[in-house]
Amino acid sequence: MRFSIVFDNYRANEKLESFWGFGCMINDDFLFDTGSNGRALVRNMAKMNFDLEKLKYLFISHPHWDHIGGIDSVVDVNRNLTLFLPDSLSALYIRDLKKLSEKVKVINEYPTRLFDNFYSTGVMHPVGEQSLVIDEGEFSIVVTGCAHPGIVNIVKRAIEMLNKPVLYALGGFHLMRSSEEEIAEVIKELKNLGVEYVTPTHCSGDLAIEMFKEAYGENYIPGGVGRIIEF
Repeated sequence: MRFSIVFDNYRANEKLESFWGFGCMINDDFLFDTGSNGRALVRNMAKMNFDLEKLKYLFISHPHWDHIGGIDSVVDVNRNLTLFLPDSLSALYIRDLKKLSEKVKVINEYPTRLFDNFYSTGVMHPVGEQSLVIDEGEFSIVVTGCAHPGIVNIVKRAIEMLNKPVLYALGGFHLMRSSEEEIAEVIKELKNLGVEYVTPTHCSGDLAIEMFKEAYGENYIPGGVGRIIEF
């Protein structure tokens, strides 16, 4: 499984553009979120040798601007995508996207198998956010956009869904306004749940990233636009 961060407000590759938001390619045909700027997303993807016309799937975690800003840029190039959209997205926007793609699947609150070993947690509140769960056999991987429902709650949902441990969590953990004590409690709970590897990025916050790095040591995997993670 390969994760390539194509949009992030942290930078791992100085040749790529960095703006507030998040987007991640999974292998070569699955795009998770689109960041805040579609033109920058497209340029970053081209520099990382991804072909938009070969994309098969686009997964949107939640309706905030810094995750949906590149949808139009992607769909304009590739009308054959299957879109996995949360029902928290504007009904009018979903209607318009259905005019551009015949393969739009709207996800509600219930955990859902998308295809093969890819699952949605279902839309969780607040905000109305779905996260991606990838079944890897003996364990699973969780990818989050912002983790507004709480990264611990999302991991617990993933464990309940597949009845197996979450080994790796990647994405925005939404801890940028959390205190040191609150972040320490999150780290403790994730470790107790069996999460062995982490990549907190985007809205996780500088303090949380440093604390995860210290707590996880060599099992902390840095994020940032341009980062390629072979897991």
